[in-house]
Amino acid sequence: MSESSTLSRLAIPAFIFIWASGYVVAKLAANDAEALSFLVFRYVGVIALMLVLALAARAKWPSSRDAMHIAIAGVMIQAVYLGGVWVAIRMGLSAGLSALIVNLQPVLTACLFFLTHERISQRQIVGIAIGFLGVVIVLAAKLMSANFLLVPTLLCVMALAGSTLGVIYQKRFVPQFDLRSGQVIQFTASLIATLPFALAFESFSVRWTNEVIIAMFWSVFVLSGIGISLMFYLLRTGSITKLTSTMYIVPALTALLAWLLFNERLTWNVVAGMMVTLVGIYLVVNTERK
Repeated sequence: MSESSTLSRLAIPAFIFIWASGYVVAKLAANDAEALSFLVFRYVGVIALMLVLALAARAKWPSSRDAMHIAIAGVMIQAVYLGGVWVAIRMGLSAGLSALIVNLQPVLTACLFFLTHERISQRQIVGIAIGFLGVVIVLAAKLMSANFLLVPTLLCVMALAGSTLGVIYQKRFVPQFDLRSGQVIQFTASLIATLPFALAFESFSVRWTNEVIIAMFWSVFVLSGIGISLMFYLLRTGSITKLTSTMYIVPALTALLAWLLFNERLTWNVVAGMMVTLVGIYLVVNTERK
């Protein structure tokens, strides 16, 4: 097995864990920080971190044309996705239901195959369907008992569309760029897009409790610094279908993390759904025959 192949295999589980932790972090900070205000501070932190890394490494900066594409993808992947999810959770939508909606990305990606220009095999279609079944099993009880909240639900649908279209756009127009300088551009664009809404609808009320400080540290250094870099690496080295299919396991893993950290009940359907989801992901990702 080559070094790049080993790195790709290690990157996938690391990405899944970090991505799932984002919902836990959102819950951790929700009571003490307004959603968009928190994200503004988060974007500033990521910009500072990546700018230092880019300057220290003398990273290559993209052309003006590529920078525009990077910025557009960044607004969709960062501002639209994160803004929708964090505001929805702040408004009372459960983290589990948010995870279910947003992590339907493999289904939407498959439906938009004409934009991805990727061939999807019958095996992958079956895997996508099995993975979706696993997600439904994980959150079946929550779906049946949840009170319907229209606005937060629509915000999560917006987040789903933003992240899916952003990934497709980036893969198509600017798949290769330095992760450090590129993230400076993406998060700067996201800051510019988010700040007006934060000023208009929020009061920058952030109580810097231990929970919020932990959430901010994790958001800047792990979720954005490492997690987004892993996503871009996987997007650069593999197909969109394979990348998005890994997100099926996120709701189940989120439930597991919530059980460990917040003592939320871990039911049989979570364990069963996780197993079903893993089967679906295996069918989508492991398509090459030797």
